[in-house]
Amino acid sequence: MTYTFDPLVPRPIDLPTLVPLDAVARLEDLDEAKIFAAPDDPADWPAWRARLTAWREDARARHHYDGAAYERPQSAWAARCFSVAQVWLWDELLFDFGAQRFTPDRFLADAHERLGGLDAVVLWHAYPVIGIDGRNQWDHYRDVPGIERLVADLHAAGLHVFVDYNPWDTGTLRATGDDVTELAALVRDLQADGVFLDTLKKAEPDLVDRLEAARPGIVLEGESKLAVERIVDHSASWAQFFADSAVPGVLRAHWYERRHMQHHIRRWHRDHSEELQSAWVNGAGVMVWEVVFGVWVGWNARDAATLRRMVTLQRAAADLLLEGEWTPLAPLAPAAHGAGVHASTFTRDGVTLWTLVNRGKTDYTGPVLDDPPAGTLLDLTGGPAAGRSDGHGGARPAVTVPARSIAALLQVEPGTPQPSWLPGLREDLAGLPHDGDASFPHRVARRLAPEPPAPVRRDRVPADAVGVPAGDYVLTVRYRARETGMYQGAPYVDEWKPLAPRLHDARTLQRTGTLDRPIAVAATEVTNAEYAEFLAATGYRPTVTHRFLGNWLAGRVPAAADDAPVTYVDLDDARAYCAWRGGRLPTEDEWQLAGQTGRLRRGSPAVWNWTESEHSDGRTRFAMLKGGADYAAEGSEWYFDGGRQAPDFTAKLLVPGLGVTRSPSIGFRCAWTLEDR
Repeated sequence: MTYTFDPLVPRPIDLPTLVPLDAVARLEDLDEAKIFAAPDDPADWPAWRARLTAWREDARARHHYDGAAYERPQSAWAARCFSVAQVWLWDELLFDFGAQRFTPDRFLADAHERLGGLDAVVLWHAYPVIGIDGRNQWDHYRDVPGIERLVADLHAAGLHVFVDYNPWDTGTLRATGDDVTELAALVRDLQADGVFLDTLKKAEPDLVDRLEAARPGIVLEGESKLAVERIVDHSASWAQFFADSAVPGVLRAHWYERRHMQHHIRRWHRDHSEELQSAWVNGAGVMVWEVVFGVWVGWNARDAATLRRMVTLQRAAADLLLEGEWTPLAPLAPAAHGAGVHASTFTRDGVTLWTLVNRGKTDYTGPVLDDPPAGTLLDLTGGPAAGRSDGHGGARPAVTVPARSIAALLQVEPGTPQPSWLPGLREDLAGLPHDGDASFPHRVARRLAPEPPAPVRRDRVPADAVGVPAGDYVLTVRYRARETGMYQGAPYVDEWKPLAPRLHDARTLQRTGTLDRPIAVAATEVTNAEYAEFLAATGYRPTVTHRFLGNWLAGRVPAAADDAPVTYVDLDDARAYCAWRGGRLPTEDEWQLAGQTGRLRRGSPAVWNWTESEHSDGRTRFAMLKGGADYAAEGSEWYFDGGRQAPDFTAKLLVPGLGVTRSPSIGFRCAWTLEDR
C-alpha cells in the first residue's frame, strides 16, 4: 500500500478544530470540525461559547434545519442510546461453541456487571471472514441458523440491534438484488433498529429513503465525521478517534443537534479515559468494543468502573442532558481548574447537573465550585450530600474527582422538588465505586486440540506421505497484516489512528519448535470419494448439519467430482475422518515443514487446508489455514486472503459456529505421528 501521508503523524483533519474568537471570522469554516477545540485560558471560555452558539444558529439557518427526523417516535431511542457494543457474532460470550448455541443472557450479564449494561449492540458478522469463498455480506447474516431468534432475544432484553453494512463488498457472488434492496430486506426481516455504515460517513439519500420505507424510524450511524447537512437524516454517528484538546472540547454534531447521538470509540486503546471524559462533558455516548475483529482489547477496571457510573447517571438524567441548557466549560473554583478538573452543566426547571472530569494523573479532592449555588448540592458520585448553601458565600464543600475519571454534582434550587429519579439513582450509584486499576486485562490465546492418537508404524501410512524427521526447527512464516493480528494481542496499541500503519502489507515472523517424534503428512488432500467411504464405514453425522457437504447432491458425490478435495467440512468433520484413518490433522508448522519439501500435491480446485492449530483466548476462536485456494474475492483489501499460496504463507481465520465455517474453499489432509523406528 502506498501512503500519501505519514501514518504516524496526525493529519489536520484528525485534529480538533480551533474556534476563532474574532467575530468577523467565517462561521462556515467550522462546519468541517470533528471537535471544537477549547481554549486553555478560562478567560476565553465565554467568548468561545458565544462563537459556538453563533455557529449553530448560522449553520441551522444555512441548511434550513428543522429537526423533523428527530421527531419520529420510532427512532427516539437513539438519543438515549448511551452505550453500544460492537459485537463479533461469534464472541465466545455470545456463542457457546460446545453447545453450538447463542448465549445472549451470558453476554448481557457480563456487560451489566462490568460495564453498567448496554443500550444497543452492533452484530458484526462478515468481516474479516468474508472473502474466504463467494458468500457475500447478506449471506453471512442469512446463513446463520437462529439469528432471528438472537435478535428477538436481544430485543426482549431491552436492547436495540444494529446490523452492519459493508459498501466495499463488491467482489463476492450476487444472486438477485442490489445492495440497497438487500439491506432493506435484511432490516425488515430481522426487525433491525439501526444500520451501522462501515467505512461510510453517511448514506446516500436513496439508501436513507429505502431503509426508512422498509423500517420506519431506522437509525443510521455513520463512521467518523458526519457532514452538517446530513445530521438531519442520520440519528447517530461514530466518533471514532476524535482527537480532543487538552481542555475538553465540544462535539460538533452533538452541539448542532443534541438529539444526535455520538458514540466515542478508540477501539485499539488500552486507556479509554479520554473518550469517556469527552462523552461525559458532552452528554454523549460510548462504543464498547472489546473483541476487535477477533483481537482482545478489553477494558481495564478503571475505565469499566467509570463507564458504569457514567451510563447509570446518563440514563437517569437523560432529560437534563437532552433538554437542559448546556454550558460547556462551566466556571469552577481556580484550585479545581489548576488540577485539571473541568465540567459542563445541564440545567432544566431548577435542577442542574455538573458533569466533572479530571484530566490529571492524581485524584483531586477540594472545592469545585467557587461560589456554591443556592439550594441543595448533592455529590452523586462521592458519597453523602455535598451540603446546602444559601448562595451567599457559604462553605465550599470538598469533592473528589478521581484521576482520569469523572464525578457528578446535582444542584436543586430552593423551592424545586427533587427529581423523581434521584432516590433510585443514588441507590444504584452506591454500589458502583471507582476503581483505580488501569492495568490492561491481558488474555492469552491457547491452542485447542483433541487428544492425539498413538504413534503408528511408517508402513501404516500412505506410501507417498511426506516424512518429516524429529528435532528442532525454525520456520519463517509469511502473512498479510490484517486487523485480526496473528497469534497474541492487537496489531498495534494506543496509536492515534483507527487503522494500523502499513495495514495489509506483507509481513514475516519466525516460529521455532521441536518435533518429539517424526511425522508424516499426506501428500494429497482427502477427496470426496475418500470421505464418502468414511461415511459409509462409520455413519458419521455431525451434531450441527448446516452446510455439511453442501456441494453434494442428496448425500452423494457430484458427478466427476470423486477426486476433487472434499470441502464444506469443518474442523470436527476433518478431525473425525483423520481419526478414522488412525491419524490427525497436521499443525500449521508440520504442514509447512512438509510443504517446503516440494512433495505436497494440490487437488483441483485448490483449496485452503485446515490445520490442527485452532486457538482460543476465551472470547475468540481462530484457526490457521495453509495452502491457499483458487478462489479469490477481488475488489477490496478487506477480503480474506485468496489465491494459491506458497507453503510458508499462513492465514488466520476466525472460526464461526453452527456450520457457517464450512466452505467450498477449505479442505484438509491428514498427518500421522510415527513411531521412532
